[in-house]
Amino acid sequence: MKLFLKLENAALLILALVAYHQLSGNWWLFAVLILAPDLAMLGYLAGPRPGAWCYNAAHTWITAVAVLLAGWWLESELAVSVGLILAAHIAADRVMGYGLKHETSFADTHLGRIGRNS
Repeated sequence: MKLFLKLENAALLILALVAYHQLSGNWWLFAVLILAPDLAMLGYLAGPRPGAWCYNAAHTWITAVAVLLAGWWLESELAVSVGLILAAHIAADRVMGYGLKHETSFADTHLGRIGRNS
């Protein structure tokens, strides 16, 4: 099952990158923003529950699709670009085995445990 999930997300990553290229997205913007969703980990400074909520809000496909749809509806190339960058980030995370976080620990994800004790 994990192999299929990784392959599925690899396909989504490729799709996001191809769409970004077709949009003629600015690759400097891509480089600057590709790791920006990980700033949501700062929520863990307030504890595991708010940390998981913040991290998951920034790493769910719901957020990426919402940003993409808003950009499309508003005819904003910048918003579409940001949505595609977020989609690429989420897909790359999933390919590497990083999933949405449980409230118990940063290492507990919907894809299994990550880190040294996985």
